[in-house]
Amino acid sequence: MTGRAARRWAVTGVGLGAFCVQLDSFALNLALPRIGRDLGASGGHLGWVVSAYLLACGTLMLGAGRLGDRIGHRRLLAWSLISFALASVLCALAPRLALLVAARAVQGAVGAPIMPAGLALLTNTFPPGPRQRAIGLALGIGGIGTACGPLVGGALVQALSWQAVFWLNVPCALLAAWCLTRARESRSTSSGSTDLPGLAAAGVLVASLALLSDRIPIWGRHSVRVAAALGVALAVLVAVERRTAEPLVRPALLRDGRFMALTAAGAVANAATVVVLLVVPWALQDTWGLDPLPAAVAFLAPAAALAAAGPAAGRVGATAAVTAATLCLLGAAALLYATGTAATLVGYLSAAAGSAALLGIANALAMTATQELVRPEIAGEAAGLTKTVLTLAAGLGVLLIGPSGGPGGRLTRPAAEHALTAAAIACLAAALLLACRVWRRRRSSPTTH
Repeated sequence: MTGRAARRWAVTGVGLGAFCVQLDSFALNLALPRIGRDLGASGGHLGWVVSAYLLACGTLMLGAGRLGDRIGHRRLLAWSLISFALASVLCALAPRLALLVAARAVQGAVGAPIMPAGLALLTNTFPPGPRQRAIGLALGIGGIGTACGPLVGGALVQALSWQAVFWLNVPCALLAAWCLTRARESRSTSSGSTDLPGLAAAGVLVASLALLSDRIPIWGRHSVRVAAALGVALAVLVAVERRTAEPLVRPALLRDGRFMALTAAGAVANAATVVVLLVVPWALQDTWGLDPLPAAVAFLAPAAALAAAGPAAGRVGATAAVTAATLCLLGAAALLYATGTAATLVGYLSAAAGSAALLGIANALAMTATQELVRPEIAGEAAGLTKTVLTLAAGLGVLLIGPSGGPGGRLTRPAAEHALTAAAIACLAAALLLACRVWRRRRSSPTTH
């Protein structure tokens, strides 16, 4: 098989893997009420169907990126997709809530390498230049899952059952794994041992932070114990990483100003995106009085804008990425505020679609441009770090909404308006900080005549 054909199969496999994960997430949201009724679960306990997945995925994502560098990105990604399909079968067959939550935890654990390994595979498969466009295209394919997830989930639950959402994952994941068999393998050529103590401490740290951000609206003051565990894990991680010769995350990566700026911008954008994805569908029904099906159709506008962001970000070069992310966050801040104050449905949908597009580009730049900034042999490590931060930021987005925004909770109009305002303020603050960084760098750069 020619190199060009292998590259096309790699993009297709990674894109379908991202599509599978996004479709699972957004279709499942509409299935939660039916799951609660069928399994006799209350709102607080029902939240674990989502929380178990996020905790397992976020905890293992950082180590998964490093693992792909060592054993091969294509190999890890293919096995993750096959395991994801099998875990989806377990979810579909679960007769009780406890078993469903356990199966979702397994699904999150085996799904953790999908995006880090996929990004690293494309980074090693494509040369600079086409690399960003390839990653953007794969993210665009995944974005289709975001766009059609609510419609597909609603249709499956209404016509069949909530189990159908999980059964749909099986052919999607297996098809993606088959595509990867026609791609070429890539791995890091550098040697070194795995930092197991650092990986364990980082796992506890990420799990504590994810648990804290996801459950604090429900647990309230009892979250202090989780916060204490987070502090201990952070102290242990710092102590371990300062003494090891092969740290979990290379210090040079953390000192790379552009890499960290893009990751931070993506984190803020991802948190704000979660607010849009939770608030807008609810508001279309509650505030604007649309029935569920017309609301789902109307939501296609912001969802499609979000899906198109990946290919758009793939066309932005690494040198202009920080400036582009700054402008996107600045524009998103204005449009998020406009969304919350819109007086007409057309204005509301236009502002929501515009903010979704800009947030999607800033989010995608954290994955396309950062891969252009790192050496291919540490692409998995870099992707794992970026995706871990973005995943945790999604939990912080739920915090912006409050207790009613969690699974099984009922959103209120004041909470929705405050969440959009808070997301707008966060985007504005991040944009101003990034603008200061860009301005300082340009002042310090030597001028040529």
